[in-house]
Amino acid sequence: MDYKNAGVDIEAGYKSVELMKKHVQETMRPEVLTNLGGFSGAFSMEKFKDMEKPTLVSGTDGVGTKLKLAFLMDRHDTVGIDCVAMCVNDIACAGGEPLFFLDYIACGKNTPEKIADIVKGVAEGCKQAGAALIGGETAEMPGFYPEDEYDLAGFAVGVVDEKDLITGKDLKDGDVLIGMASSGVHSNGFSLVRKVFRMEKEALDTYYDELGTTLGEALIAPTKIYVKALAAIKAAGVTIKACSHITGGGFYENIPRMMIDGKHAVVKKDSYPVPPIFKMLEEEGGIEEKVMYNTYNMGLGMVLAVDKADVEKTMEAIRAAGETPYEVGYVKDGEKGVTVC
Repeated sequence: MDYKNAGVDIEAGYKSVELMKKHVQETMRPEVLTNLGGFSGAFSMEKFKDMEKPTLVSGTDGVGTKLKLAFLMDRHDTVGIDCVAMCVNDIACAGGEPLFFLDYIACGKNTPEKIADIVKGVAEGCKQAGAALIGGETAEMPGFYPEDEYDLAGFAVGVVDEKDLITGKDLKDGDVLIGMASSGVHSNGFSLVRKVFRMEKEALDTYYDELGTTLGEALIAPTKIYVKALAAIKAAGVTIKACSHITGGGFYENIPRMMIDGKHAVVKKDSYPVPPIFKMLEEEGGIEEKVMYNTYNMGLGMVLAVDKADVEKTMEAIRAAGETPYEVGYVKDGEKGVTVC
């Protein structure tokens, strides 16, 4: 009896590392002090010592049951982007610059090519965010996960000068809410998605004119990473007063998180186009509209508040970064919360 007979293939683990190395290398930053394969990742803070009060910000998350879709479609090269996005977007909406990322993959059987595909997506997400992929773990766990399934999670660390933290403390009546378009469902609410749509190859491969693609491709579209757009706004000289990453809980849970006591957000539903995947989901599932806005991003992956005088400059910066902005509402005096109307 040996470890391989017990279900853990050490040689497959070595091959996975070799296959992923080229993808990881593409994410490197000059501050990275260690090579892939060490026991830990080292990252120099020398570059940030001139900040008045350098402050670390962090985020951790996984992909959730969207992975079930990846299993059915046998598509593993995009869920890594989702994993990175869920972490670095949280850092960015606090004003932070993501520095590095570590991933954790747990699987029933280590298939090196599949693991390399997953890490390829993680590396792509890191490149989009400007973060280095400085380490990770692949755990082969036979008997715990089915052979053809895996889980994927990770965490990111970023930095911001304390004075530049986005906290909402300066919000005032009349500030404008700007939303950035999402790529679709992103990586939240897939337990409901999987109840509404038949999770079978035939259904996922069906092309819909209104989607402009197959159902499966529309659902698996990776989460947008907004790091560069938010950095572009800052570089344009605009102060982002408050910012919310629209994830699980949709508008009703996430937008109030960026508000302070005494300030209320108003979002106008007709101020931007809702992607057709959400309309299809709502109709096919017989889901109440309020539940949709309380579960999904409904086409806005990030919402931020700026002074009315900075609206045009903000919109220009977002467009220059390759994202699509909309003026979607405003801030008013009132009970902390949000009205979607």
